[in-house]
Amino acid sequence: QLQLVDSGGGLVQAGDSLRLSCAAAGRTFSSNTMAWFRQTPGKEREFVAGISWAVGDTYYADSALGRFTISRDNAKNTLYLQMNSLKPEDTAVYYCASRRIDYVSQRPVDYTSWGMGTQVTVSS
Repeated sequence: QLQLVDSGGGLVQAGDSLRLSCAAAGRTFSSNTMAWFRQTPGKEREFVAGISWAVGDTYYADSALGRFTISRDNAKNTLYLQMNSLKPEDTAVYYCASRRIDYVSQRPVDYTSWGMGTQVTVSS
């Protein structure tokens, strides 16, 4: 399993951009499907975006499509989430996650490693 450390969150205004990063420790980053989830108090963790490892196919939640971009740098063992045109409803704790199976699942239970989370707060 990978050890994941996510970072890059902060307090921004609506319309601003942020880039989240997830640094992975381990030799198998390049063969892990990676994803970003987010969670707000009292709600279930929800899928935001994912990227497979073999082909690099990307998948997005409807709420992220067109505004967020997930990418990975296997040489740096790092996953990114570029978030543009942020909205107050994007406010959440964002988590990166990994799984060995080469398929992007939108179910949190399918992921085996998680970062500690990074807070994103978007003010109106």
